[in-house]
Formats: sequence, structure tokens, C-alpha cells
Amino acid sequence: MISIPLSEYNELKTLIAELSEKIKKLEEKNSLQRNGKDSNKSSTPPSQDIGRSNKKNLRFKSGLKSGGQLGHEGFTLKMKEDPDEIIEYKPDFCCSCGADLQQVESQVNENKQEVIIPSIRARYIEHRSHTKICPCCNNTCKGYLPDHLKAPIQYGSSVSTVVSYLSVYQYMPYHRISLMFNDIFGIPISEGSIDNMLESSMQKALPAYCVIQQKIQQCEVVGSDETGCHINGKKGWFHTWQNTLFTFIVASLNRGYQTIETYFPNGFPQSVYVSDCWAAQLKTNALHHQLCIVHLLRDLSNFEDALSCTWSKEMKLLFQQAIELKHKLIESDYNQPHQMIMQFEDKLESLLNVDYTNKHPKVKAFIKRLIKNKNSIFTFLHFHNVPADNNGSERAIRNVKVKTKVSGQFRAERGAKRFAVLRSVIDTSIKNSQNVFQALTALENLVPS
Repeated sequence: MISIPLSEYNELKTLIAELSEKIKKLEEKNSLQRNGKDSNKSSTPPSQDIGRSNKKNLRFKSGLKSGGQLGHEGFTLKMKEDPDEIIEYKPDFCCSCGADLQQVESQVNENKQEVIIPSIRARYIEHRSHTKICPCCNNTCKGYLPDHLKAPIQYGSSVSTVVSYLSVYQYMPYHRISLMFNDIFGIPISEGSIDNMLESSMQKALPAYCVIQQKIQQCEVVGSDETGCHINGKKGWFHTWQNTLFTFIVASLNRGYQTIETYFPNGFPQSVYVSDCWAAQLKTNALHHQLCIVHLLRDLSNFEDALSCTWSKEMKLLFQQAIELKHKLIESDYNQPHQMIMQFEDKLESLLNVDYTNKHPKVKAFIKRLIKNKNSIFTFLHFHNVPADNNGSERAIRNVKVKTKVSGQFRAERGAKRFAVLRSVIDTSIKNSQNVFQALTALENLVPS
């Protein structure tokens, strides 16, 4: 048995105690980072993704089987009543005795259809200007070409429409668009030409973009969110303001209130403003504010699992019951039972009056945040069309993340702005049940190239 001096033993004992305390704190920190949060669904950076096996799902179990539910309207490919081409298959002779059947009248026994795409080749339209000499006065008269023809040969508006559709709506990079045009349409097109077309399309979309900006400011409910991206190697941001009818997206190098003030200097005085707890959003002038309950539930689940916080469990249950009440109010055409809402607000007040001095710093900060914004927690119960979450804004901003995951980054601020303008028009078209390609075509034809 090896013996060590008492002084050395005490030093090792102290060191083990210190390391044990550090390990405990690191495990707690890691639990708070990974429980329900990772770079896929929160602001947690990828470097803090500890693992993928501990994701929290905040959805409630419905008790229903997966797949289409009873009453769900399915979709099937239907036959066209007037097909573009009919191919007849008639027997010419009897397969039993060999008799000639070509003159015998036939009846349709079975018919099937297949959908094909014909070869797509570009049409080259030549515009020719002629001159004529008047026999009366000998004056030379000239026929004038359309104003949009600027060069000896150029791409038509339909090409620009397809480029915008593929780049902004389908997230395709310039190089792939160039390959597709060459391989499928037989049109040679450079990445520079694609860039010029997107610039032209953005200019034509600007009037519609400004209308969306004006309309969104007049709506009763507006949700907002922001997400980071790389713009020419710098840290940039995309902001969105949206509701069920409009989506307005902005590209900026600033995440804070400066961007909001630039586009909406008066805020949203007629609107209930739905957002997360980002200070710049809460600073925005609005009729009322609504915090995203889903964000709060995620934090509460995090505290409950990582810290075994009983207060978090009670607050989480209150929020879940409030969401259930919202569904009941909608089903009853929102005949508001004020007494029930007051009970929820009283319970919230009671939970916020808890002594949090000895709680974990993150829980303490969370409670302080709720106290500061307690009037913005149950706003959704008082208004029929105000959601309890900010999922609409999350969906609107997700398009930016998909685009940057495909292309890596935006090469210039101008390119980011083009995407913001065109994507705003596209998403607004979708929300108003318009065909995206037709909407882009209308914009291209609205102003001559």
C-alpha cells in the first residue's frame, strides 16, 4: 500500500472537490444548452450542439394515429376530359380464326392516360423595322421596334420570370440555373446575365413590395422575427413582419431596433405585435404585445428537465392550459368568458410573485423577464385572431435559412435585398392563393424590360 504525506493528501482532496464542483456546473450548463435547444430550432450556435439524442418535442399527444385523418381530403391524379392526343389500339384480325377485322366497327373497351412533357426549346423571335417612301410627298416613313428591345439580341421577360422563380422560390444557385437552361431549354445563359435579370425583376417588384409594407402596418395582428446570415463574409440579418395575408422581409447588417425604425418609424399603433423576447421587438410601438408562448414553454421545459425546477413545471402547465382555453374560445366563436381569463391572469400573477432569490441565475432572469412583460403574455386570450405563438414568423424567416444552406451566403448586400424583395412578393402571393409563377409573370409584364 502506497502512503503519501498528509499535506499532499489534503491538496488532492481539495483539488478533487474543486474539480467535482466544476464538473457539476459544466454538466448543468450542458443540460441547459442541449435540452430542447440546438442550432436547428433556436438561437443556440452549432458549436454548442452537444448531441442529437435529447431533443425536446413540445407538441401534445393527440391520441390519433399517424397519417391522414378521417375527413382529410386526399389528392389523386385525375384523367383529362379532353386529352391532347388519342392513340387508338384496334385489333386487325381475329386471334382465334385469323379473320380480317379492319372493316368491323369497334367499341372502346378500356382507356388509360399518361402525362408527358414535350421537348422544351426556346423560340427566337426576330423583330424587323421597315421603311416606306410616301408616293405623294416622297417622305420616308419608318416602323418602330418595341421600346423594351435594347440590344441586337436579348432574353425576353419569360426567361427572367423563370430565373426569379428558380432562384428565389426554389432556392437554386446561379450555376445550377445556368446548367438547367442549357440542358433543358437549350438556352445558353451566363451567371452574370442571371444576376442582371434578378436585379431587373427586383426593380419591377419594388412597387408591390412597398404596398405590402404599407398594408402590413395597417393590420390588426403582425408577427415579427429575425435570423442571422452571411452577406459577403459579414454577419447580416433578415427581418420579417407577417400575418395571414402578407409577408414583408428586409435584409440588413443590423439586428437591433435601428432596422425596425428604418422601415416602420411609427411602429404598429393599430396592431397586436407578436414576437419573442428580443429587446428590439419589445421596444417597438404597438397597440398590444404578445410574447411567443412556444418560446417560453421551451425554456420552461429546459429548466424542468435540467434543474428539476418545480416552479417551471407549474408555469408550463398554466401556459398549456391557456392554449387549450384559446382553442375552446375559437370553437365557441369567441364568446369571451372574462371570468376564466381573469383566473388565468390571477394564477400568472401568483406564480410571478414567487421568491426567486435562491433560484438558478437562468431561472431568475427568466422570471424577471416575465414580470417585466406580464401584460404581453395572455394577450392572445383577449383577441380572436391573435395566435399564442410566433410560428408564422418562424415559417416566413425559414426560407432565408434554406437559401443560405443551399448557396452558403449572399455575395453582396444587393443580392440579399433582391431575395428579400422578391421573396416578400412570392410569400404574399402564396398567402392570397395566387400561382407564384403567374404572379411573377404579371410583375415582369407590368413594366417593360
